[in-house]
Amino acid sequence: MIQNKSLKSLNTFGFETVARYFSAPDSTDKIEKLLEEVQKNDIPVFILGGGSNVVFSKDFDGLVMCPQIKGMETVDENGEHVLLKVGAGVAWDDLVRYAVENRLGGLENLSAIPGNVGASPVQNIGAYGAEVKDSIVSVNGIFVEDGSRFSLENGECRFAYRNSIFKNELKGKTVVTHVVYRLSKNPVFKLDYGNLKSELQKYSEVNLHNIRKSLVSIRADKLPDPGVLGNAGSFFKNPVVEQREAKRLLELFPSMPVYPADYSDISTGKVKLSAGWLIESCSLKGYRENSIGVHHKQALVLVNYGGGTAAELIRFSQMVQNKVHEKFGVKIETEVNII
Repeated sequence: MIQNKSLKSLNTFGFETVARYFSAPDSTDKIEKLLEEVQKNDIPVFILGGGSNVVFSKDFDGLVMCPQIKGMETVDENGEHVLLKVGAGVAWDDLVRYAVENRLGGLENLSAIPGNVGASPVQNIGAYGAEVKDSIVSVNGIFVEDGSRFSLENGECRFAYRNSIFKNELKGKTVVTHVVYRLSKNPVFKLDYGNLKSELQKYSEVNLHNIRKSLVSIRADKLPDPGVLGNAGSFFKNPVVEQREAKRLLELFPSMPVYPADYSDISTGKVKLSAGWLIESCSLKGYRENSIGVHHKQALVLVNYGGGTAAELIRFSQMVQNKVHEKFGVKIETEVNII
């Protein structure tokens, strides 16, 4: 374990913070040995992936573990699907690129999302009408408390919109080591979300490769590069409300976008609103206070223009939440994990 490790380069906001201990184990065995040591010495543990969905509000007086297990392995295959076991330390977009290059569908709408594979089931990442839960078969890992291994099937992960068992009952209690995905040899394309369909008109054919190219282009145009401007992508979740609440708001704001609450089940009785639209409607798009602001192209994204602190970001995000609640009576929750 490294002592007093700066995490500035390991979080996409670029905030300066220090971990008392740091380790980046690259195998399941090394993680088990590390957990045995920290349990013996009663050291708190935080699991850090790609640092794209976390804000450290202060130094961490414990071990920050950044699993670096790599590799992709086909564990089963038939005429319709491929089951691919992927290490938690693989960059998420490297997996999407691999799938598209091998003509395997299911992840293409999740192109260009930052972070690592290990975080994908925790957050149930989603974009452009797709959620990763629809491709996950199982999640493998280790329990922090006793070092025992586990494998949870999809249904046991309790996936919901930007949520899972790993953010609730098992929050802080597991280390994800591998995720098994089911990818399709005959994919059904999802093209109706956002401006994907119009972007695809640039190409003569609709296929996995062109869908990915379109989404990479869309995201590059709308979202700032964390390497240039500190940010964590979407800072807020899209709020899910009862249909009667959405109807009330639509009477007041007829142009307000409304979507099914769950991409896989539109009969939940709830709908999803656009947090970006709500924030923009409060005249906050492009608004800035000192070093922290709302991005001028995408209101869901809060940015650090340089020199900002986590405390400033948290205060700013609370201001945004309050403005939205005052105008619409809707609470928007943070998508990032504030430590």
